[in-house]
Formats: sequence, C-alpha cells, structure tokens
Amino acid sequence: MAAPVGEMVWVPVLEEGVFRFDASEEARSAAGPSLSFVEPRRREEPREGGDRPAVVPACEVAGNVQKVVIKLPSGTSFYGTGEASGPLERTGKRVFTWNTDAWGFGPGTTSLYQSHPWVLAVLPDGKAFGVLADTTRRCEIDLRQECTIKFSAPSAYPIITFGPYNSPAEVMMSLSHAIGTVAMPPKWSLGYHQCRWSYDSSEKVLKVVRTFREKGIPCDVIWMDIDYMDGFRCFTFDSNRFPDPKSMADDLHSIGCKSIWMLDPGIKKEKGYFVYESGSETDVWIKKADDSPFIGEVWPGDCVFPDFTCERTRTWWASLVKDFVSNGVDGIWNDMNEPAVFKTTTKTMPESNIHRGDADIGGVQNHSYYHNVYGMLMARSTYEGMAMSNTDKRPFVLTRAGFIGSQRYAATWTGDNLSNWEHMHMSLPMVLQLGLSGQPLSGPDIGGFAGNATPKLFGRWMGVGALFPFSRGHSETGSIDHEPWSFGEECEEVCRLALLRRYRLLPHIYTLFYLSHKKGAPVAAPLFFADSQDPELRKIETSFLLGPLLICASTSPEKGAHECAHKLPKGVWSRFDFGDSHPVSWLVNFHCAILSASLELN
Repeated sequence: MAAPVGEMVWVPVLEEGVFRFDASEEARSAAGPSLSFVEPRRREEPREGGDRPAVVPACEVAGNVQKVVIKLPSGTSFYGTGEASGPLERTGKRVFTWNTDAWGFGPGTTSLYQSHPWVLAVLPDGKAFGVLADTTRRCEIDLRQECTIKFSAPSAYPIITFGPYNSPAEVMMSLSHAIGTVAMPPKWSLGYHQCRWSYDSSEKVLKVVRTFREKGIPCDVIWMDIDYMDGFRCFTFDSNRFPDPKSMADDLHSIGCKSIWMLDPGIKKEKGYFVYESGSETDVWIKKADDSPFIGEVWPGDCVFPDFTCERTRTWWASLVKDFVSNGVDGIWNDMNEPAVFKTTTKTMPESNIHRGDADIGGVQNHSYYHNVYGMLMARSTYEGMAMSNTDKRPFVLTRAGFIGSQRYAATWTGDNLSNWEHMHMSLPMVLQLGLSGQPLSGPDIGGFAGNATPKLFGRWMGVGALFPFSRGHSETGSIDHEPWSFGEECEEVCRLALLRRYRLLPHIYTLFYLSHKKGAPVAAPLFFADSQDPELRKIETSFLLGPLLICASTSPEKGAHECAHKLPKGVWSRFDFGDSHPVSWLVNFHCAILSASLELN
C-alpha cells in the first residue's frame, strides 16, 4: 500500500537557507543517524530563524521505499552525483549509489566506487540549489525528467536542501558546513606521483625514482601496490623483494621522494598470521547471519574483513597502522574497500552479513545499511592511525571507495580506467563532479590503468593530468611500461614540460587547497563558476578553472590546445606565460593553455 504523494514536513537546520525534510514526523523519528554530517547532531537540532524553504519536495512511500521528487524551474542544469562517468552536466542521467568494483567502467556505468547522493542544481537565473538524500543505502538518483530530481531508497531518510543561494560557490560552502571540508594535505602530496601494479622490489623502486632525477622530470612520490607484501598479507613485507623497507624509505627520502603503501581490508584467514590472530582475539570481523565470521576470497585467498562500524575495530586497525608507519611509510592507499570480493556475482559480500555498528552511527545492521560507508570508515581508521604515528605530520590517505564526507579523511582517484581517448575525456568531468560533491582532492590514473597508452595519448593526458588536484600516473600489470620516458624522447619532453608547469603552480594549488579546507570551494571548478548566468558555460567540460586560472584541455586526438577555442567567461583574460617556449609542446599538440583572469571568482 502506497501512502499518498504529499509535501514533506520540514524544519530549519544548520544555517540560513538549509532545511531538513522528512516524509512525516514518524519518518523523522525513524531515520538513522547521519554518516555524512561532520557533526551529526546538527542535522537533528532545529535552528532558530524565520526563513522558509523556497522549494518543498514531494514524497511517496510505497512499501519500504521512499520516493522523493523535487521540481525546479525550466532551464535548470544538474551537476554533482559524485563519482559518476559520462558528461559534466547530469541532466538526463540516472545514477545508483552502490559502491562497486567497476574495472573498465564506461560512460554509461551507473554505479562506481563511491556514493554521493547529492545534486547541485544551477537555476536559470544563475542562482544555485543543492539537495542531499542523507541515506547510506542503495539510492537511485534519477535526473532523466527535465528540471526534476528524483531520489528513491529503502527506509525513511531525510532530504537536506541548501539554498537557493546566489552562486554555486555559496552552495558548496554551505554543504561544507554540513559534511566538512577536505583535510589539509601535506605539501609533498601535491607533487607528481608515480605508481604501477607493481614495482616489485626495492631495487626497482629506487631505479625508477633515480631515473626521474637523472632525466630532470619532477616526481615527489612513488607507490607500492600489493606485491610488496608477503603473500598479499597486509602489514607485512616480502623478505626477498623488500627486505628492509625502512632503509629503502631512507634512501628515497635522501633524494627527496616519499613512499605510499597499499592496505586492503581483506585479511588472510591463516593461523599464526599476527593480524588475523589479533583481530580474532579482539573480535573485529564482519559476521554472517549465523554469527560466524564471513569469509570471502580476495588476493590472499580466503579472507575475513574488519567491521569498521565498531569503535574497537577502528582502534585496532589504527594501532596496526601506527606500527606500520614506523617502517618509513609516508602515506597509505586503501584499495578494494567497497568491499570487493572475488567469485561473487555482486562483486561484494552478501547484504545479509551483520555489522555490529556503534549506536551513534546506526547500531547493529545488515550489510545493505553500511555497504556504502565501509570504505569511508576504513579510510577514517587509517587516517587516525597515521595521525597517531606522528602528531607533527599531516596524514595522507588515498581511498578507492567512499561516501559523501570522505574528503575529511582521504583523497581519491577515479578508479580502474582504460588507456584510450574516451577515458581521457571522461577524466575531466569526473574530477569536476567529485569537486562539486565535496571531494576536491581527486584525479584519474594518468595514461589509463588498463591497456597500453600511445605516446600521443600519454603525453596529452599528462598535459591535463599535471594540473588536476591529484596527479598520479598508474598502470596495471601486464601493460607496457608507463613511465614518461617509456614512450620516446618527444613524449618524455612533453611530460617534463607538463610537470614543470605543475611545480611552478604549486604555491597557487596549495593556496586553493587551503581555501577549500577553510571554505569548501572546489580546487578544480567548472567554467560556469565564473559566470553561472551564462548557459553556454554550463556544458563546457574540456576546460576547468584553478581559481583565477583557466585550463584549456583538448581531449581529442586530432586537436591541440591552440585549436581548443570556446567561449570564455566574461572578464578580461590574458595568456599566462610559463616561460617554456620549447616548440615540442606544440608539435605534439601539448594541449595545456593557461589563461589568467582579472575577475575575482566566488
């Protein structure tokens, strides 16, 4: 039996212009705690103020499913929806928030690694409006009907609206007051990162970094994928290939390079393995409905999985991280944390599994309730362990899976992309969408993770990737080498110039992260942030703003930057001179044209 469609009940929360809507007073009482809000109580406490909502959603409850509809004026454009493939403007699209191991995703993939049940609407007059469906469960975001936002998810959940405000930047600032801002990254993490699955020995790692130094190509960070471990056992090192990680880290530090190491959630079920033994003693594993630990296959074979919804589990994991960092570890990479499980049709664990969550985040629930926040809670535990290891250093954590609010603990990347022009093009709107959903510290695997890049593709991708907020080259096992010099001297020179440009702009990029940390603004923003009243700017996705810098990025194999002309935002724009006049940047269509603006961006 469906309840009649009707307006939702509302209460003002947080600050002026922000409202909470529920299907009914009973639904408000039944809603679970917020895991997106940095201070969940602020979603529950009505605020004083005489303002009233400009838009009131309609709601229908059918069985256990709550459907919400928000109608906006004709000419409204939709953005947000978090980590989503496809075009920048989300109008006409549908997304399902269900964290998924999505290797080789395409423009029509509807669920990726992270969940952001959030839509940013730019209204016809340039004002902006934000809508958050504050549910951790699988949620459909349907934007296929013109000027209409539809959310559909099981169980009672609140809708939080922001605005309308005068600009998209104001909406993002208000959103940040709810979900928090990006953790201020360490300065070194804003340099270029080099990664591969895998650099399989200390000798190989040092050789790669020394080659960067010898060739004069900037690189501040080298990454260790799963093959550094002893049989894929987390918190261990292969005694033959990485016999002395601390000594290797010291050697890297002596030449100005940091190291980041992978930790997955799947812990090998093996007697005598210290992580398994201590976790079993502490009783931290996710359980099946029969109260026995769930066992699923990942890289090490049969694995158990920490239940990060419990404080004792997060404390246990953080203590392991603290000890692990003493090996010279500078940063940690959390992968496979959707959580991914092999040999299952769903690519994850059964939804009937049981989490014994803390009362303040929802208590004991099955996996369908906590699935989308599992990666964020793992990243939180990792971040806290790194913070415990050295209170004088900012932690750096990268997570594959996440939820809206994950930026408080970790950076992210756009997952297992492909080495082709389509994925290079998609990387721009994906980074911009993440920024419009509260996560400014993101970037793709430059050159593509799966498959073999060509010299032209790799050079072009490095040209734009060198100016993304997070800049990392990464490739999978079995592919050709993807270091800049692997593609010949011409491509090597293009990459050198691209990265030198990034390093000249590092003070500017660092400042943008400080502003993002303080005010919630995206670091890389769409062009319409310069003038949200201009409808032509709303569809441009081959360029982006870094504060007052405009990056023109051709993602076509046929065109270079000098051919990437489109309408510029209003204002007086002039070319930014990098001082690198080497002609090779144009001969191979090095596409990174920078313009500077005389206007102030919000």
